[in-house]
Amino acid sequence: MTDKFHLYIGGEQVSTKEYLPVFNKYTGAKIAEISKAEKNHIDDAVTLAEKTFKQNKLTAFERYKILLKASALVEQRREVLESSLIREVGKTRKDARGELDRTINTLRISGEEAKRIAGEMIPLQASEGSENRLGFTIRVPKGVIGAITPFNYPLLLSTHKIAPAIAAGNTVVVKPATTTPIATFLLVEILEEAGLPKGHINIVTGAGSEVGEWLLDDQRIKMYTFTGSGEVGLHIKERSGMRPVALELGNNSPNIIHHDADIDLAAKLTAERSFHNAGQACISVQRLYIHEEVFSDFKEKYLSYVNQLNVGNPEDPNTDIGPMISEKEAARAEQWAKEAISEGAVELTPIKREGSLLYPIVLTEVKHEMKVVCQEIFAPVVTLIPYKTMEEVLDNSNDTDYGLQAGIFTNNLNVAIQAMKTLEFGGVIVNDVSTYRNDVMPYGGVKNSGLGKEGPRYTIEEMTDERMIVFNI
Repeated sequence: MTDKFHLYIGGEQVSTKEYLPVFNKYTGAKIAEISKAEKNHIDDAVTLAEKTFKQNKLTAFERYKILLKASALVEQRREVLESSLIREVGKTRKDARGELDRTINTLRISGEEAKRIAGEMIPLQASEGSENRLGFTIRVPKGVIGAITPFNYPLLLSTHKIAPAIAAGNTVVVKPATTTPIATFLLVEILEEAGLPKGHINIVTGAGSEVGEWLLDDQRIKMYTFTGSGEVGLHIKERSGMRPVALELGNNSPNIIHHDADIDLAAKLTAERSFHNAGQACISVQRLYIHEEVFSDFKEKYLSYVNQLNVGNPEDPNTDIGPMISEKEAARAEQWAKEAISEGAVELTPIKREGSLLYPIVLTEVKHEMKVVCQEIFAPVVTLIPYKTMEEVLDNSNDTDYGLQAGIFTNNLNVAIQAMKTLEFGGVIVNDVSTYRNDVMPYGGVKNSGLGKEGPRYTIEEMTDERMIVFNI
């Protein structure tokens, strides 16, 4: 049976002339069809979102209760949601469980933050001539938020946009990725069952080149939040004009293994996190810089862990690496690796691909200008690069257009502090991998890795305006 998902506008399902297929990423079977929106549907969705924002506001405590209940409902429906992620994304059962854990937490945290939105007192009376002035700020919701979500974490990253928007008092028009839209529909269904009135969230589906452009055309949308490629992020920024944007874009994460590190720990953690979600995470381990004194020891231990990873059917609970999002993307990553080998890189694991299944690829003797080093590969491909000095490795780590997160393993506090101060990234993770993310923390990059921060408290700040209030008393 194939599920059919219509547009969801103002609490009503809206049929369209055309529908797009959604496939099981492992078997290739069609599992669903989604509506292909036309421009009038986008107009309708924004109109109803704006009307809801103006006429059906929720109190902070109501928003808190809704999000907390939604968190509990997600927990109750773990099996259904996990199975959906396994089918539509190709996630392993292990990775799907992790995404569910984080989704539950993000909904709960967003609910708690809904009760904490506040301004501050401003000491106007400290200035001569303002002795009788009382000043303070309040934070007010922006209005309609346009949210565009990616394929790799469709449930979690939809939650990171929708839940803070609701917590802040906004309404949302969301466009999920056409390859993995089901999770967003299930999330909205849960939110409305938890008590969210109809119209607060509207779902439009279709190609980003059309639906995304129509969303950008609509001046009633007060802010855009997007996770995806740098090229699309730049386009959104250029098209949004004076309206704010939050952009979570790419990375090619460096992870440094210094000579004084716990090599066993470093090898285990980097091997485990290099290939989760088939390497399709913007903070996945990609560049591993290892001090030359421990390079051989680390390489041996790292490869030992990598060779224990199971590749195959994501339904199998023992599988560590499932399929990539498409055979096209797997073939691209395979070609990048073969291109690097033709230019002098050495493969430490055999290059093997079965359709969209790409087995772990570990390369060494690479050059900076190779795509596998200087670009974001977004695949289960890792490079091992020796270094001599901290100055050298910090310079090489920073020699990128990206700046989302980096990792460093060291037991020397001075080395850690030097890395913290020098690495040009939005986050520096010490004695863990660049992939570490806790959903309460301010998550976001510098350079071409984006603008703004995610993490409910910080997203709420992005999605509200600070308003100055002055009393003449």
